[in-house]
Amino acid sequence: MTPRKTGPDIRPFENRPLIIGICGGSGSGKTTITRRIIEALSSSNVIVLQQDNYYKDFPGLPFKERIKLNFDHPDSMDTLLLAEHVRRLRAGETIQRPTYDFADYRRLSEAVEIPPRSSIIVEGILIFDDEALRSLMDIKIFVDTDADLRFIRRLVRDIRERGRTMDMVVKQYMATVRPMHMEFVEPSKRYADVIIPEGGYNEVGIDLVIQKIKSLAPRG
Repeated sequence: MTPRKTGPDIRPFENRPLIIGICGGSGSGKTTITRRIIEALSSSNVIVLQQDNYYKDFPGLPFKERIKLNFDHPDSMDTLLLAEHVRRLRAGETIQRPTYDFADYRRLSEAVEIPPRSSIIVEGILIFDDEALRSLMDIKIFVDTDADLRFIRRLVRDIRERGRTMDMVVKQYMATVRPMHMEFVEPSKRYADVIIPEGGYNEVGIDLVIQKIKSLAPRG
């Protein structure tokens, strides 16, 4: 784990939720660390906003055109909506979180009602790229994992969970995932307060981060 300088206002939050940002490349281990934080704080006290649910919708495009879009570029994300939802949750309001169909590359009409909680985790590959969204976070964690491990995890996930074929995953990785990671995700590491190498395998780093988060999170 690589500690970084934290701002002067990092302290226990009594009157509003603690906002935790977890960034890193696709397959880096963000979900594993998110799960560990939830276990430490209790699921009743934490909500998770995954950036993957905030892809922009292109209902006017046929399927063959939608699959050609660059979904690894920041412009593919509805970051304005994600930031607005974080602000509303921080203010104690309930939101209607969008749901994305990865097999069909479109946003579903059904939304999920998310009530506020004492801690909010924002997770995604591009959440540190946008200054407005980044400024809402009280602690920013970057999960830094080797590219080969990230690719293997992405390959398995996309085939099992997102209706992709191996050929589709490889082509997307070479065309957009890798170049966009180098252009946008990797540089955003500089905004992190903490960098955790090796993702979910770094037990010492994860434990230290959890202890810090527990000291900051509101009680209840």
